[in-house]
Amino acid sequence: MKKILLIPYCILLLLSSTLKAQDFHLSMYDAGPLFLNPALTGVVDANFRVHAQYRNQWRSVAFKPYNTALISIDAPKGKWGFGGQITNMRAGVGNYNVLQGLFSVSYAVPLDKNKFNNISFGIQAGATQKRMEAGLYTYDNQYVTNNGGYFDQSQASGESFNRQSFVTEQVNAGFMYFNSKQQSRVNPFFGYSVFNLTNQTETYYQSNNKLPIRHYVHAGLRINVTELFYVLPKVLIMLQKNATEQLYSVDAGYFFKEQEFYLLAGVNYRNKDAAVIYVGARKNNYIAKIAYDANTSSLKDVSKYRGAFEISFTYMGKKSKSKDIRHCPRL
Repeated sequence: MKKILLIPYCILLLLSSTLKAQDFHLSMYDAGPLFLNPALTGVVDANFRVHAQYRNQWRSVAFKPYNTALISIDAPKGKWGFGGQITNMRAGVGNYNVLQGLFSVSYAVPLDKNKFNNISFGIQAGATQKRMEAGLYTYDNQYVTNNGGYFDQSQASGESFNRQSFVTEQVNAGFMYFNSKQQSRVNPFFGYSVFNLTNQTETYYQSNNKLPIRHYVHAGLRINVTELFYVLPKVLIMLQKNATEQLYSVDAGYFFKEQEFYLLAGVNYRNKDAAVIYVGARKNNYIAKIAYDANTSSLKDVSKYRGAFEISFTYMGKKSKSKDIRHCPRL
């Protein structure tokens, strides 16, 4: 197999050699609970929750930027939680596209009689389709040296793709601990989730390429400074074979009594990649956020520090009258 040269993405390929990870990701990673950890399925103080999120990345340096969009719905049912998520990710001149559909189920167990300390276990299963249009790319065999050098797509690529689309299974699982005491000064939480449990084979050729397992470890501490103001330091560490990604964040929220809404704000630092700031609001059962990534990687001189734009919206259905609702710290 020859090396594929994606000319409009030559800068991004250079960047990928210096960064720890370049997979699709979200800066507001915990805005979408099912995206972060299957154990968060149904962990919500409502009858149901609907979430949508969209991210546009690398518009400043790419002819076709990376776009990630997802929508999910989940609901609690006693100690159980049920939900589903659809994610679509698209990038590049070759229209590389990843479409994924998952179903989630979780089970929560209180650790004390007051149900202040809880653990939750979750599993996700579904399918992922990956496809691309090989004829839109340029390859090393198509490079000619005439007139200073250029790519001639009328030349044979030298590639023999076995297929340009395939579907694989997807199985994920997770664990979550959280303290839900509403009158507490602090509410800690800790989670671990693992993706690609079946090490599914994915390739456009006839090779036996296995997708490595991906691990997420996330934790935080909601500190209720006053009845109206809280801060929430948190961390996310992602590991996949030799790639790592680390996010360190501080969220804050202030409740305006007269208007009855929370003003939300936060900052993230993704190690050696980006500094992120977001603002948002929560009014009744609605939460909306908007974030922007300032690129701090080796690409910053070309990108002029411009990285990604991201928005999220969550709607939570009318609160249940049940006393068994699992209150999770506002992630």
